[in-house]
Order: sequence, then structure tokens, then C-alpha cells
Amino acid sequence: MRIREYVVFLYRIFLVYLFYAIARGLFIYMNRGLMGDYNTSDLFYYGLAFDNCAIMYTNLLFILLSLLPLWVNTHKKFQKVVFWSYFIPNTIAYATNFIDMAYYPFSKSRLTSASFAVIEHENNKMKIFSSFLGGYWYMFVGFFLLIALWVFLYKRVKNVEVPIAQKKSYFGWSTVFFLGFGTLIMMAIRGGGFTSDTRPINMLDASRHVNTAPQADAILNTPFCLIRSMGKNKGFKEYHFVDEAYINESLKPIKQYNREVATKPNVVLFILESFGKEYWGCMNTKTHIPNFKSYTPFLDSLAQHSLVLDNAYCTGRQSIHGMSSMLAGIPSFQVAYTSSPYVKQPTQSLVSIAKEMGYDTSFFHSAPNGSMGFLGFSNILGFDHYYGKNEYNNDADDDGHWGIWDEPFFQYMCRTYSQKKQPFLGTIFTLSSHHPFQIPKQYESKFPKGNLEIHQCIGYTDYALKQFFECAKKQPWYNNTIFAFVNDHPNQIYYDLYKEPITGKGAAIMFYSPNPNLVPKGVNSDITQQIDIYPSLVDLMGYHKPFRSWGRSVFANLPDETPRAFISDALMYQMMQGNYIYIIDETGKVNGVYKKEDGALKNNLLGKEDNAEIQKGIKDLKAFMQDYMDRIINHKLSLK
Repeated sequence: MRIREYVVFLYRIFLVYLFYAIARGLFIYMNRGLMGDYNTSDLFYYGLAFDNCAIMYTNLLFILLSLLPLWVNTHKKFQKVVFWSYFIPNTIAYATNFIDMAYYPFSKSRLTSASFAVIEHENNKMKIFSSFLGGYWYMFVGFFLLIALWVFLYKRVKNVEVPIAQKKSYFGWSTVFFLGFGTLIMMAIRGGGFTSDTRPINMLDASRHVNTAPQADAILNTPFCLIRSMGKNKGFKEYHFVDEAYINESLKPIKQYNREVATKPNVVLFILESFGKEYWGCMNTKTHIPNFKSYTPFLDSLAQHSLVLDNAYCTGRQSIHGMSSMLAGIPSFQVAYTSSPYVKQPTQSLVSIAKEMGYDTSFFHSAPNGSMGFLGFSNILGFDHYYGKNEYNNDADDDGHWGIWDEPFFQYMCRTYSQKKQPFLGTIFTLSSHHPFQIPKQYESKFPKGNLEIHQCIGYTDYALKQFFECAKKQPWYNNTIFAFVNDHPNQIYYDLYKEPITGKGAAIMFYSPNPNLVPKGVNSDITQQIDIYPSLVDLMGYHKPFRSWGRSVFANLPDETPRAFISDALMYQMMQGNYIYIIDETGKVNGVYKKEDGALKNNLLGKEDNAEIQKGIKDLKAFMQDYMDRIINHKLSLK
């Protein structure tokens, strides 16, 4: 019998579970402001199924070496091999949990294999990593201290080298234990039994037990998410919920507007990196947050002459999602369209329509060319020109981490527009309001530091925008230009309101033109979304042909175009429409119905309230899921 060996083996496996539990506790503590109301014991209990799977996958070699009858199982040299087969994979897997603790407040979802698309095209990966390491040094210190404790506890209980006295008994009991534990391993990896009605658990299953995405993410662990998403094209499959007639009538994915314009206007779209809605004063006049402080004085002043959309929502979670949302009207859900094999297809977009209308089209981003995947996607959309760090060609203005500071790059963009033939469409993805949250040294005491590291960076980019407009208003193209502003996604959060699952995904959208005939001024509090920017600008440009868009023009106000928002989430499909918020999983199961005011998702009305509006809302979200998948999978993103 190998009783002591089995006791030592189970002790070592127990340690893995213990340290996964510690990691979950730290994750919950660090993101407690995003969790809402939750039962801590439930998060740990339901998390065990996902820990089982991840732990068994990462410890397969260790388990085999520990359980197989190899005659030398208790020898010191063999135990060293066992030690490294245990700690190498476990240390790597455990580290991903700590990376996620730092990354989660920005991404609002666990890391998956698709997450690496964000840095895939970065040329300065080591610089980014060193910046990340410097910014979150305490996380890495905590990680290594826990690993040291883990090694210490591992070595406290050791195998004793013993000779094999009875080989038949040794091999017999070893085989029984190995087969028994092997069955348990398979059950753990699947997350349940072997009956025909069970299937291996996936990330979606975490949402069965809780109401909000952050709570589901607390149940999950990062190694599990990486393993389950690796090499898979999850998130894209065809649905058959409704007929095409219903889609065309209720969803209206083909839009057409008839606005007459005297002269084709220029269009400049600012996609503002990490400019969360909570930083803007003009977006919070109705939130009634006590002692609210704005960090966007210039944008707030410009808002007095603009159309402000103060009830808008994000249709993406990462920067590249924002690019597809604003320019092509394509939101992102479990797996981003831009990270999928379907991205390289003809796609009707703001860019393709502008080119059809004779516009010069340009994309500006001051990072090294190719960063964030922007160059690749801009080529797919068909921009005539890409202006990056290479074209700027002056490293003296480099911030040392990501690229050229916003202020000098905005001035470069202003000069570049003045060299172009009108009409032109220009899009810039700003850069400086980003971790490690630094600003140029000459401005270190100019902007309020606020309560979060990002606040002074927001102030700097807001100032850079002011300087851009000082340049632009002197140019001949200025008075015939429409300017649009939108954040790509939220970032650091200070106010409790923006820690809520739905409210926290608010978008800040604003349209401005010095020519009042091009853009009306005022505040629009209808439900809007980032993908409404594309059809809105197409409408203002005077395009009269049909085009594909799941969003709507906020300027057309057509009665058959329902205000709605498809709010991006890594696990669920979420839609706000009318008086309700609807949440449906990837199988089509309705997980929740909430009042639109319930941004914290506290009171699930599913099974408690039912009416014609709720029934239609559920059907409309399913119609969108069906049309979204059909057009992406079957290459229907362009009408030509």
C-alpha cells in the first residue's frame, strides 16, 4: 500500500485549491466596488467547479508522476522531478490570476485567449510590460510572497523513501487508485458527470448562479478562461429565433436617410482613449452625484454649443472594439469581431461610404504603426491614409511608453488636414489618457490630480483638444466641419454610480460644428449607443443610399427606428430598450429583465413581471443576435 504517498499527494492538491481560494478572495476584495450585492460564500462555493477544471488541467503531469507505479516514486531525485512538474505549471497558471487582478478594472472581463489580440501588434511589448510591472509592483510582490509560502507548505509534508516489499499488492492498489482518481479528474475537467444531458462547463455557466457579470467573473478563474477559450472561435454561431420579416421590421438593419446638404461637410471623429463618462461634467448634469468634479473643462465649454448624448452606452470593452463600433457599427460581445476570422471581409462602414462620396479618408494614432491592431483594421475599412508615429517622425515628443503625446500630435493632425482637399473624413484614436497615467513634465502642476491616477491625464488630453481647436478655427476648412467625440471605454472608477454593471458601461458622445446648420445644439437623453455614431454621421454627410447599420441616426428621429443600446459584455447579450434592460445568454436563454433605472441589476423581474413590452424586448434582442451572427458569419456586412 502507498498510503503515505496518497496522503502527501492529496495534501499537495489541497494546497492548489487553497491558493486558488486566496486568489479569488483577493480578486473579490480588489473589485468589491464592482460586485454589487453578493454572497461571498456562494462565490467561493460555485467557483470550486471552475477551480476543479483548471487545477486538473494544469496538474496532469504532476498527477501522473505521483500516481503511476514507477518503483522510484519516493526516491529523492524523482521527487525533485515531481516538485518541478508541480510548481512550473502552477506558478504560470497562478500568475495569470494576478495579471487579471490588475487588468480587470479596465477590461471588466476575465482574460481569455482573445485578450492577447490587444497587444499582438505592439512593437514595444517589453516597454509595456515593464510599465505594467512598475505600476503594479505590489501585485507582483504579493504573488511571489504567496509562491514562497506555497513552496514552504509543500516542503512541510514529504514522502519517505521506502522499498517495495510486495509488488503485486503495490501495483494492484496503485491501479485501483489511479483508475479511481482518473475518473474524478475527468469529472472535474467536465465540471460534472458523464450523463448525456451534461456537457463540459464553460465560462457562461458561471452566470447561472449570480446576477451580474463581475460576480460571474469572481466565480471564474483566469487559467480556466484561458484554457476554455484557447484555439476556439467561441461566440460566433448562427441562431434561428425569428423570421427575416421580423428582423427587417423591428430591428431594421438596413438604414436610409434623405437629408439634403448644400456642401459635403468635413468630418473629424475623436475616439478618446479611456475618457470614461464619469470624467465629463457635461455628461453628469442629471446624475446628481454629490460633490461631483469634472476633469474636462474644455469639452464642457464646447458642450454648450454641441449636441450632447448623455444617456449613451458602450458597445465594446477594449480599444479595438471601439474602432469597429464607431466606424463600422459593429459591437463586440463574447469574442470581438475584430479578433475573429470573420474580420477580413468586405465591410460597409463610415469609411467606405465617405470614399464613395468622394471624401479623402485618414486615420491618426500616435503609437508605433500597427499598435493595437489599428493599422490592420484601418486597412480593412479602406482608409486612404494612416498617420502614426512613423509619419510624425519626431521621437522627441515620445512619451516613453505608448507613443507621441496628444498635444503635439493633435497639432500635427491639424496641419495635415489643412493640406488636404475637401471634403475629408478624419478619425483619431487618442493616446495619452492611458496607463501608466503620465503627462509631459512641463504640465505636472497644471491639471488637477483628482482622486485617481487618470484624472490629470484626462485634464491633459482635454487641454490638448483645446489647443487643437485653437489651431483648427484658423483654418479654411473649420466652418464646414462636423466634430464628433466619443470614449472607447471607461477606465478607473471613482463614483459609486459608475461601479454599477450597466451604468458603468456608459459612453460619452457629443457632436459639434461651428456651423449651426450642420449640427443642432442641445441635450438628447434618449437611449443611445456607440454604434449610433456611424449612421448619425452618414446622415449628416447627406448619403441617400441604403446601408447596413444596427444603430440609428440620432438626427433623423424616424418613428420606426427604436432607441436602444446593445451593451457590451463578455458573457451575455445585453440590451436597453424602452423601459427595460434585457439579458440573454449565448443559448438564447433569458437570464434577466430589469427596469432601465436599475443600473446595478439588483431587482430581476424575470418571472415576476410580464407584459407586451417585455415580450417584444426579448424578441428584439434575439432578432439582433440572429442578424448579427448571420451577417458576420455569412459575409453580409456590406450591401455590395
